[in-house]
Amino acid sequence: MRTSEGFVPGLDGVIAARTEISFLDVDREKIVIRGEDLIALAKDKTYFDVVHLLLEGYIPSQEEKSSLEDNIKGYYSLPEDTLPVFNLLPKGMHPMDGMRTVISLLAGYDTDLENRSNKENKQRAYELLGQLPFITVNSYFATEGKAIASSDESLGYSANFLYMITGKKPSNLEVEIFDQLLLLYSEHEMPNSTFASRVIASTNADMYGALTGAISSLKGHLHGGANEAVMYMLQEVDSVDGFEALIRHKLQNKEKIMGFGHRVYMKKMDPRATITKEALRKLCERDNDDTLLKMCEAGEEIMREEKGLYPNLDYYAAPVYWKLGIPIPLYTPIFFSARTAGLAAHIIEQHDNNRIFRPRVEYTGKSY
Repeated sequence: MRTSEGFVPGLDGVIAARTEISFLDVDREKIVIRGEDLIALAKDKTYFDVVHLLLEGYIPSQEEKSSLEDNIKGYYSLPEDTLPVFNLLPKGMHPMDGMRTVISLLAGYDTDLENRSNKENKQRAYELLGQLPFITVNSYFATEGKAIASSDESLGYSANFLYMITGKKPSNLEVEIFDQLLLLYSEHEMPNSTFASRVIASTNADMYGALTGAISSLKGHLHGGANEAVMYMLQEVDSVDGFEALIRHKLQNKEKIMGFGHRVYMKKMDPRATITKEALRKLCERDNDDTLLKMCEAGEEIMREEKGLYPNLDYYAAPVYWKLGIPIPLYTPIFFSARTAGLAAHIIEQHDNNRIFRPRVEYTGKSY
């Protein structure tokens, strides 16, 4: 029997890559993005500041950021002959599967597909970031039998994204909070989907293929699907007492409570959840109804006392999405859309400094 030493299930804690992009410094409670603290950025910067930081390596000036956003507005729509594909998506299909289909299709419209240069890959990333709100929203609308939504180029990126979802121009508060959510979801070191994208990119596969693999990973309920599950759980009851009883019932039945625990943040609250909790508070104050906030706080307290678990980003992001008028099936697709900035940065880094991933196994089969 041939064995290997040092087997770690799930590669938990195993160093899989060297990167200049991001690092989770759990001891110091920092999510480091190219030397910057993501939580600090979330308080006074925008999603496009972080997009520029991820892809160009530094926080842009206001002029650079405006230029970037103007450039990306040019990609708000898709090639006209791709639009019939949305109508071919089966009704009831999860929008993540629709997104996977459309992004894969776009590879056929790239006239320089085999070019893996840093410059060309960055341009692909910017084009995809511009197209993703359209892809995200309409992958959902099409599978719900709704008409294709159009972009509004007079609006900024986050405002247009939210407008396409809800059909109404959002308030400044709504844009600020939605943009902040995109920023918080933009990059998080080496979760499963990022690892998947780098493994695929390491074969010298193109960016569309690597992102398609990342979508498949992110769709899983143990990764990106948790925010949807949290909101469905919150909808099971309509009061603080009811939610407390629901959580205790699930714990008694040994059911998994989504939105709690994180492979990296084992003994602390996800610092991103602290930001989204405050965003939920603002939206509750706007509506003069703090029921959702109180429900979430009650669940947070029970899970801390009973299981020693703390909220992750998805726990408070879910009710924030709900307060913004976003349908639940769009929660994970929006997560992916926001994360594409970070994924693209990792794909580019992998292409620029490539070595194909080829791990080994510990054989546990029959003796030979």
